[in-house]
Amino acid sequence: MSGIVVVYELDRPMTAGAVGGGARTDEPPVRRVHAAPAAPGTTASPGPRTFCGKDTFAMEAASWTPSEHPGAPWCGSRYADRVCGDCDTAMEED
Repeated sequence: MSGIVVVYELDRPMTAGAVGGGARTDEPPVRRVHAAPAAPGTTASPGPRTFCGKDTFAMEAASWTPSEHPGAPWCGSRYADRVCGDCDTAMEED
């Protein structure tokens, strides 16, 4: 799975003092996990679009790299419940 970058589509960050807001953490809230081909000439930067066609500009690259974990799911296990179905299908076809 070389040339694949896992990217996180993030929820909007909570503002300080928001009603009902929980404790603030340094970790961004992940809405959905996508896969994108690596940008030309790199292995850690995503190309402009995910496999499902979303723009990667506002997404955050994960530290998880599928090529470093042979046999593991492409998205890792931490956010397995938030995997984009279209990206998952594209990765199965790869």
